[in-house]
Formats: sequence, structure tokens, C-alpha cells
Amino acid sequence: MERQIVCPQCRQGGALRVQVRSPREFVASLLWMAPFQCQRCDCRFLARRMSSASFPRLAERREHMRIPVRLCLSFSGGRVRGEGIVLDLSLGGCIIQSEAHVRVDDIFYLEISLAKDEPPIEAAAIVRSVSARGIAFKFLRRAQEDKRLMAFIQTHAGSNPSVSIEVAQSSLSN
Repeated sequence: MERQIVCPQCRQGGALRVQVRSPREFVASLLWMAPFQCQRCDCRFLARRMSSASFPRLAERREHMRIPVRLCLSFSGGRVRGEGIVLDLSLGGCIIQSEAHVRVDDIFYLEISLAKDEPPIEAAAIVRSVSARGIAFKFLRRAQEDKRLMAFIQTHAGSNPSVSIEVAQSSLSN
């Protein structure tokens, strides 16, 4: 298994490779460096790419690690109310399955139930896409500000070995 990229600010592993945004990052990419973003503290930094096989590939647009889940959710916005199942969750948003009819750029108030005996996590989100896979929401407020959501994602990322391996491989192979 390949090593995880460690954030220079918080010293935690699991940073993901992200797209080049600046001229500095572009020049660094020519020198076998790549931009990464920490999933915990959101620090953006450059680190050495690990292999030449990753050179022609573009970094994925996703900036947050997805955690596969099956959680109940309810949402409302305007005249639309609905319920659904959260299929995957990240600090940046989620994908749900629902019978509700929504449109891209609609804004909703989400309530995601993490456990039966706990109050749901509340978040404002905008619809980014609607497809056969489901409705993709992007959280409007930074999810890192929600301690319960961040703890849930970190716990499930650490307890699911396939997710940890996927994080390490996607960080280093993009």
C-alpha cells in the first residue's frame, strides 16, 4: 500500500490531490509537484507526485473524500419537501436517492439522521446535479464547522479499510 500524503499544517494523513488553480501550482506541476488539500483543516499545499504513471492524468474535481453510507434524510425548500436516503457523504456535500422532483441550483434545508437517538445534522445545500444515480447536493456552509458531521466522516473513513486505501491511492495516483 502506498503512503498517505500528510498535511504540513495539522500533520494528519489523507490529503487529496486537487486541480491546479494558480500559476505557481502549474509551474510546480512541471517539476513533479502536485496540489493537495487536507480533508481535516482544509490547508492547500504542494507535495511531490509519486510516480510517472500519474503524469498524464488530470486531478479529479472532487475536493473531499466520499464516505459510502445509508442514512435517512429529509429536506425542504420553497414548495418542495422530500425524504430520501443519503448514499455518500463528504465534508463538501452528499448524494441522495429520492422521488422528489428538484432542479439544479435549487436551495434546500437538509436534515440528515446519523443515529436514532441523536438530533439530525442540519445543513443548507444547493442542488449541483440530478441524474440516474441521485441528487447531488453541495453544502453551502463549510461542513468543517459542523463538529458532529466532521467526527462522523472521520470515524467512518478510519473504520472502513477500503475507504482508507482508496484515499491513499487517489491522493497518490491522480
